[in-house]
Amino acid sequence: MLSDIEIAQNAKMKHIRDVAASIGIAEDDLEFYGKYKAKIASELWGKVKDNENGKLILVTAINPTPAGEGKTTTTIGLGDALTNMGKKCVLALREPSLGPVMGIKGGAAGGGYSQVVPMEDINLHFTGDMHAITAANNLLSAMIDNHIHQGNILDIDVTNIVWKRVVDMNDRALRHVVVGMGGKVNGIPREDGFMITVASEVMAILCLANDLEDLKNRLGEIIIGYNRSGEPVKASDLKAQGAMAALLKDAIKPNLVQTLEHTPALVHGGPFANIAHGCNSVLATRLALKLGDYAVTEAGFGADLGAEKFLDIKCRMAGLTPSAVVIVATVRALKMHGGLAKTELGSENLEALEKGLPNLLRHVSNIKNVYGLPSVVAVNRFPTDTDAEVALVIEKCKELGVNVVLSDVWAKGGEGGKELAREVVRLCEEETPHFTFSYEDDLSLEEKIKAVVTKVYGGVGINILPNAKKELGILTELGFGNMPVCIAKTQYSFSDNPALLGAPEGFTVTVKNVKVSAGAGFVVVLTGDIMTMPGLPKSPAAERIDVDDNGVITGLF
Repeated sequence: MLSDIEIAQNAKMKHIRDVAASIGIAEDDLEFYGKYKAKIASELWGKVKDNENGKLILVTAINPTPAGEGKTTTTIGLGDALTNMGKKCVLALREPSLGPVMGIKGGAAGGGYSQVVPMEDINLHFTGDMHAITAANNLLSAMIDNHIHQGNILDIDVTNIVWKRVVDMNDRALRHVVVGMGGKVNGIPREDGFMITVASEVMAILCLANDLEDLKNRLGEIIIGYNRSGEPVKASDLKAQGAMAALLKDAIKPNLVQTLEHTPALVHGGPFANIAHGCNSVLATRLALKLGDYAVTEAGFGADLGAEKFLDIKCRMAGLTPSAVVIVATVRALKMHGGLAKTELGSENLEALEKGLPNLLRHVSNIKNVYGLPSVVAVNRFPTDTDAEVALVIEKCKELGVNVVLSDVWAKGGEGGKELAREVVRLCEEETPHFTFSYEDDLSLEEKIKAVVTKVYGGVGINILPNAKKELGILTELGFGNMPVCIAKTQYSFSDNPALLGAPEGFTVTVKNVKVSAGAGFVVVLTGDIMTMPGLPKSPAAERIDVDDNGVITGLF
């Protein structure tokens, strides 16, 4: 059996100009990065903005487990299946971060015969967007410390700087650092820290900006900290937004690649959903809607994170309404939610499956009853799944009025997603979305947090620690109370405790800290033990990645 990277390396790719031509993009609107990657010139939007929108399909999933769910794989396979049906389909996906690529997950471009290619390029440096975001973020950090060193005219309180440096790698040793050591010539000593690039507000801004002008304005609104009178200091006070935007002028342009079956894919932006808002760029999604009859996108981790943020943040800001939602699950992962160890998943166990099914059913209920959207459950079938187990999943979902289809896109590509594609088309043609958010703008920040916890997570309430309570009051006084909330939470559980699998009840979520991402336009809420700088595992994927004398990469998933 070929590995994912071997399948990708054996692929016969089309020149990217031919992929672009299939959805009406002329060569003049492409900026080539070799034969198989291109950025979309900003001028294209003016040519297509008056096109009718296609149907927006969101792919989400149950809470992840080590058994895997295959959300990106399903998204890509669905796109290929729609293309095979004669539908003009464009995918809108997130860019992988080097953190998970070198850490636990390995590559993040799909799997099996449902991948976007060139897989190695997409996973490693791609077109340099991550590096540009890192540079823009750290330029602002450098300008903050330089301003303080040069006399601190803005009277920045060095004990109340909230802006952190970033690097696109899991590196726990950088979570807490001290900068400015080594005497007066090296700056003012202060505590600082690093986040992973995908948690940077610059990443969020890039993914929510409408154009370069909007990007620059949002960058200027970033609050880097507070002066000694307690007033916020913005990036625009440091005159940093112009140079930051200059570093991002190419990164803001969506990237075009292809699937193994040559379906066009816009891969652009990559905020994590557990510590950020988890969606690809608004620019890429809007382009996909204008260029295709169907725009298929995904949101990170389970529906309690990625889908909630896609719907409550991205759709709210960009005026988007999904036509249908696909909820991905596996029997194996549901049995883990039911209490089985990973080593026990190969045998039929209806009891464990029934205990784990409430996790899926809560996600299904949320999409249907909280957000008012038509949905279908896609079960990635494994050879060890029995007919009785599959029948149980179908039975329980039908009780909620939601269909279940089996997906085999990992092994068969678009051919394995035919049934899923037919159900998605049926939902789009026969059912009408009644889209609502889980909370309205005029609620207080505390009420918005509580709404997500009680309506989406299934908890009974929130416990706000004193420091976070104080910060919520300050942010409300500063005029940020009307913003949506972006909750940073473990991906493994509906709760803030990663050990509570399935569909826990009766829990409260502890809010430890809050901060405003004024440029992005939301308030970040930190819960549980969530960290904005992950660490590498005991045996990181990087140990298995190599390149030979001919430049052929191995071990990348």
